[in-house]
Amino acid sequence: MEREVLLEIKNLVTEFKSDDEFIKAVNDVSFTLHKGETIGIVGESGSGKSVTSLSVMGLIPNPPGKITGGEIIYTTKDGRVVDLVKAPESEMRHYRGNEIAMIFQEPMTSLNPVIKCGDQVAEALILHKKISKKEAYKIVLDLFNQVQLPTPELMMDRYPHQISGGQKQRVMIAMAMSCNPNILIADEPTTALDVTVQKTILDLMRNLQKEHNMGIMFITHDLGVIAELADKVVVMYKGKIVEQGHVLDIFKNPQHPYTKSLLACRPPLDLRVKRLPVVSDFMIRKENGDIEEIDRTVDDTLHSVEVTVDERIKQHKELYARDKILEIQNVKTWFPAEKTMFGKVLSWTKAVDDVSFDIYEGETLGLVGESGCGKSTLGRTIMKLTEAKEGKIFYKRQEILRMKESDFRFLRKDIQIIFQDPYSSLNPRLTVGDALMEPMKVHKIGGNNNVRKRMVYDLLEKVGLESKHFYRYPHEFSGGQRQRICIARALSLNPKFIICDESVSALDVSVQAQVLNLLNDLKKEFKFTYIFISHDLSVVKFMSDRMVVMNQGKIEEMGDADEICNNPTSDYTKKLINSIPKGRIEDIEKHLSEKNGVHSFGDWIKSTNSN
Repeated sequence: MEREVLLEIKNLVTEFKSDDEFIKAVNDVSFTLHKGETIGIVGESGSGKSVTSLSVMGLIPNPPGKITGGEIIYTTKDGRVVDLVKAPESEMRHYRGNEIAMIFQEPMTSLNPVIKCGDQVAEALILHKKISKKEAYKIVLDLFNQVQLPTPELMMDRYPHQISGGQKQRVMIAMAMSCNPNILIADEPTTALDVTVQKTILDLMRNLQKEHNMGIMFITHDLGVIAELADKVVVMYKGKIVEQGHVLDIFKNPQHPYTKSLLACRPPLDLRVKRLPVVSDFMIRKENGDIEEIDRTVDDTLHSVEVTVDERIKQHKELYARDKILEIQNVKTWFPAEKTMFGKVLSWTKAVDDVSFDIYEGETLGLVGESGCGKSTLGRTIMKLTEAKEGKIFYKRQEILRMKESDFRFLRKDIQIIFQDPYSSLNPRLTVGDALMEPMKVHKIGGNNNVRKRMVYDLLEKVGLESKHFYRYPHEFSGGQRQRICIARALSLNPKFIICDESVSALDVSVQAQVLNLLNDLKKEFKFTYIFISHDLSVVKFMSDRMVVMNQGKIEEMGDADEICNNPTSDYTKKLINSIPKGRIEDIEKHLSEKNGVHSFGDWIKSTNSN
């Protein structure tokens, strides 16, 4: 039986004025969403997927943006058919939140920081349902239970800054679901979340869809996530749809080179590769905008860069014959959790609790675990940005924790850190050139500004940027470019040891692949040693020689990265691995059969054919 059509987008064009020209952010886009169906819209930043969703919501800022063509045909709860492009703002206010709800990518910027979580969700109910505060709070409490927030009664009275990222995202889902919408638009709702939290959010959305039979538009750059949730896939590139179809068809037999590149560039868990495939391995974009396809499959591309067992054994022998560059001995970094009015500490938060390991010269050691496990605190402790309570850290046999700051300042140029958010790491008032020259001046590298300028030009080219970028400001760059700038700044002091703290977690998978390849290329050229911190075990596995899995401040297990991924001994590590969206055909078939209430995918195919 044919499902009821909820939304039909026909030849949509959304433009933005930039200087004296109009840029088509969405260019002739068409697709249909049915009741109970999930459409995955996938593509890199700038592909037009978020602008498509904002067009549906009537949230395109005018100026500079405007819908200049096409139709957005929506079937309302009471059965009327309306074109949202022509609907007046007063009508859109009724649909927005009440019938078409949206979960935004960054919940912290979507929630009001000065209003309690319960009040924010109740506000939508009072506005659209015209009910009393008492009735609204009763529904909110039930919603907080549905989205599995811990201690819902307490969550009602908490402000957004008092809860975790995953909890904030659940509050946003509760708000979106509060009026039982026809359509739920989820715009990158899990991008920066731990894989375990991401899995919980995806399960939650599946359950809510089953209960309310709503249509979902799920926007992401990660096809692995799409495989866990979607029925159909829409692949967007430069404002256009380059491929769309059933999720199984897209994964089994992708047709467009861009789709192939998105499937290939996520780090694989089941094999070790020398480098990650990138978009340019599958297609070349010419100056006139045409695409030249490179004839290759995803599997062939991955296997062509696979590391053999013999190569891996040789690498290990060479690596662990070298000297230790860092020795961490029984380090504890605790923070006061509760104090008396006189300042006496009653209890501690044990962020890092008795951690010990060594790192060899030229090694990449991966630190992996969920948010709050202590991995970033350990990185900051090594940098002496956070004070340790106990323990010792030796850098090239020099004990650094108790070293005077004046003495440690000379070591800082040897030990650098690349932070998670490149934008907040860069001074918005400094040009890129000045930002890169500043640490050189502090450490008296280069002699004079002319020499430093030439060094910065060289650094920019090494990280895949151009010398003309020297005079530009951080806001003029994309997220991936800003991360390259932060890498160049870390390199400006010619360090020996670099800590990468979640440095690719918020990037598109295609840009992430480029940055990870760049870090590995620079490691070979400059003989770096890395600590690579991430919540994404597949990324850590690709980058690392050895891996340390952390949980609640302690080490769960430690060893060869491949061995831990293939044969984990800790239940916690097994949970992390099981939570990773792998995009396997059998996983897609399983979720489709479960969604359609049949025992196997074969049964689902039979029922589909009979209908």
